[in-house]
Amino acid sequence: MGKNTSLDQATILQVIPDLDAGGAERTTIEVCEALRDAGARPLVVSAGGRLEEDLSAAGGELLRRASISSKNPATIRANAGWLAKLIRSETISLVHARSRAPAWSALWAARRRKTPFVTTYHGVYGARGPLKRFYNSVMARGDVVIANSNFTADHVRGAHAFAADRLKVIPRGVDLDAFHPDAVTEERLARLTRDWDAFDGVTLILPGRLTAWKGQMDAAEAAGQLMRKHTNGWRLLLVGDHQGRTGYLSDLAARVQDLGLNHRVTVRGHCRDMPAAYQFADVVMAPSREPEAFGRVAAEASAMGKPVIVSDHGGQREIVLQGETGLRVRPGDTTGLAQAMSDVIEMGIEGRRKMGAAGAKHVRARFSKTGLQAATLNVYESLLIDRA
Repeated sequence: MGKNTSLDQATILQVIPDLDAGGAERTTIEVCEALRDAGARPLVVSAGGRLEEDLSAAGGELLRRASISSKNPATIRANAGWLAKLIRSETISLVHARSRAPAWSALWAARRRKTPFVTTYHGVYGARGPLKRFYNSVMARGDVVIANSNFTADHVRGAHAFAADRLKVIPRGVDLDAFHPDAVTEERLARLTRDWDAFDGVTLILPGRLTAWKGQMDAAEAAGQLMRKHTNGWRLLLVGDHQGRTGYLSDLAARVQDLGLNHRVTVRGHCRDMPAAYQFADVVMAPSREPEAFGRVAAEASAMGKPVIVSDHGGQREIVLQGETGLRVRPGDTTGLAQAMSDVIEMGIEGRRKMGAAGAKHVRARFSKTGLQAATLNVYESLLIDRA
């Protein structure tokens, strides 16, 4: 990405609670990379986390603020004052908030310093009462409000109609260089094979943090039903970090044992090399109970040429073309999920290859990291030109 004259020498601040894992965190880092390449100085206020090295490699500077995710009103006010001083001392040109609690602090600080303010809706927020709706509304108060999918944009229009004329859809992007079969070396694949064991059959993986709404329990139930039809020739790996949810992890392990699936379903921990994980798999699953705002797993797996099985709601409907690039199943329908698993097993190697190739073509045409970066920097540029 070439230098952009309006961003050259500009200082852009992104605010996000932590840098542990997730689509918002990855997008923050990708935007830092684009800002660096455009000649800007990318700053990130966050409590930090396991992605700090990735941030540094992308040219981002971390300004650690442990309290930035706090929902305490007094702390939010204190953080606003701290951010306002930061905007002045670092001559920050624009502030971009990616989560609600820090967004309130960032909004007040940006307004105090008359600095352009951008928000991104990375998820869909529920609200049962007026107070929660007001709290959520900060994400619709940006000078530009970015939605990471058409599904998310529809939610914003419904929940915060006042932001409709400031809304812009910028889909979450996939790093098409990293998530490409040719990019995964034999050494990386061999390392993962040693960790996860070689298997002469169909390996299905379900990546995602271990939490009920990601659908691991539904996948286990479906696997139990699948055993009635396919007793051999497949296995399911649940890949993700429990992030302290030890109760859910115990319940999941107990249910796998009750179903007699210890030899078929295995819980794995966090994987740092997801391109290799997708390359290792034959089929990738994302049967989330709640709508995914975008559907990063489906997009990345498709970019790697793998057929995917997803829940039929949220942003995944925009990524997975039913019967062409993957299969969509009604959320929580374990019988339907078991049938979809059976279908991809029975379509054989060539059938899975064709479905995966169609998915790669679809994702590469519509959901690239470079597209996200260019569109985001165009938002920044237009706001800075307006304020010039």
